[in-house]
Amino acid sequence: MLTACAALVAVLVTGGLAADASWDAVRDHSAPRVTSATGLYFALNDMDAQIANQLLAGRTASLAGTRSDAARVYEQRRVEAAGYLRDLAGAAAGDPEGERAVAAAIADFGAYEELAARALALGRIAEYRNATRLMRTRLLPEADALVTGNDRAFEHTYRDALVREARSRDALLASGLALLAVLVALQIHLAGRFRRVINPGAAAATLLVLAATVAGAAGVGAQRHDLDVARRDAFDSVLALTRARAVAYDANADESRYLLDRAHAGAQEAAFLGKSQRLLRVPDATIGTYAAGLDAVRVDDRATGFLGDEFRNITFPGERAAAARVLDRYRVYQRDDRTIRALARSGRHTEAVAYGTGYAPGESNHDFAAFDAALRDLIAINMSAYKHASADGARAALPLPLGLAGGVAVAAGLVLLGLRPRLAEFR
Repeated sequence: MLTACAALVAVLVTGGLAADASWDAVRDHSAPRVTSATGLYFALNDMDAQIANQLLAGRTASLAGTRSDAARVYEQRRVEAAGYLRDLAGAAAGDPEGERAVAAAIADFGAYEELAARALALGRIAEYRNATRLMRTRLLPEADALVTGNDRAFEHTYRDALVREARSRDALLASGLALLAVLVALQIHLAGRFRRVINPGAAAATLLVLAATVAGAAGVGAQRHDLDVARRDAFDSVLALTRARAVAYDANADESRYLLDRAHAGAQEAAFLGKSQRLLRVPDATIGTYAAGLDAVRVDDRATGFLGDEFRNITFPGERAAAARVLDRYRVYQRDDRTIRALARSGRHTEAVAYGTGYAPGESNHDFAAFDAALRDLIAINMSAYKHASADGARAALPLPLGLAGGVAVAAGLVLLGLRPRLAEFR
């Protein structure tokens, strides 16, 4: 009996320690690495966008505010990107492949800064093309690879945690049922040997072990639920939405590039459409029909693209309404894009620039900021859910099984107390 009690205590303590370690891995390593990688991807995209905006504003007096704002945001994103790179470098310590990936990104980041500074100093589109080429062909793919690699590691951590939880549940049920069988057999033996219908100590211990086994299994189920909510329901959406935000900023920069680099306007237009489709797919749409095609898109399981990934994963209170606001504001922004291109094609280039970079209500950057605010609200809902689920899981991971293990130890003591009067009869 004591051996069976010790086995159940060991299973409870081992399972609790494993669950606690899993949450440490998720909260302190896996999720922060993905967040840093997506933050880097976003910051890099916006850095290049702000260089384009500064060049587009040029020395035009009426666009001095636009140039100043773009310079300020560029510096802010540059500092953020450098910070994310430091975080990722620290997280990759001891991982040769990860260290090489971060080192390559750091080197290319420095090269990009030099090219961007040269483009601004000379005010030449050709120099900016060199900076953008480095960003597109090396820096962004490196950042995206860091996102993918760290998310893959998070997925591995999540799946390993599920396997451990399943094993803990099976071991708990097996050891708990084995102990219950021993206790029942003991009571049957006592009833036959000492002609006692029930032994109070053994009966109380049986109930206590039964309660510990049921509560332990329920606790393992709760741990799995919290893991699923944290990873699948919440963080999967956070990842899709943060990627969507980075791509949206890059698409917004394509509008500036379209106006800035008229020699490559067609390529910039195609790039904008491609990124729009990555955000929310409209089948067979062209640059001229995409905005209208969004009217048929709904927040449901049919949507595809980064925003579609979120629309198919609506889980939390207020999330559907927040997603609908994102879609509505995205439609407004896409209609603004049609206005920008119509002005440019009609030869009203200065008006197109003013409209595309303006923050007054009804102008493109104002509507893009509204879309971005709605997107950040939706991210916040999912990030809050992730934090709550992971906090709940971590909070219960170890205390519950340790408490139950203590209850099993008490049960062992009750059995010994219950046997003491029977053993005394032999004296």
